[in-house]
Formats: sequence, C-alpha cells, structure tokens
Amino acid sequence: MKKNQWVVPNKDGWGVRGEGNDKLTSKTDTKAEAIAKEIAKNQKSELVILGKDGKIQSRNSYGNDPYPPKG
Repeated sequence: MKKNQWVVPNKDGWGVRGEGNDKLTSKTDTKAEAIAKEIAKNQKSELVILGKDGKIQSRNSYGNDPYPPKG
C-alpha cells in the first residue's frame, strides 16, 4: 500500500510528508503550494490536510478508498 500524504504546518510555513515519515518530502511558504494532489494521485493514496492548529481540515482519497460511495 502507498503512503498517505499529509500537508502539515511547520515553523517555516508548510510541508508535505508521507505517513509515518519524520522528515518532510517538501517545504513551501503557503498551504496552497504544499497541497500534494499529484503525489497522492500518482501513489493512489489519501491526501490529508491539516490546519495551523494541527487538526485535520480535509481529506481526499485518490484511488485507495476503503468506503467508496455507491452508484
């Protein structure tokens, strides 16, 4: 299974890290730049976006959804 991608705040702005990783994959100045849809799409994983407060703001599945909608 591919790693979910997390968009997280850090002391210098925003970053992207794979689930379970301690190090950031990339660092950016803004959250919009950090949103890693392409990585999540390529890995068919989930994208989890945190707010400045560290709480999950949104999540989106790109191919590995355990609960796909019916129809």
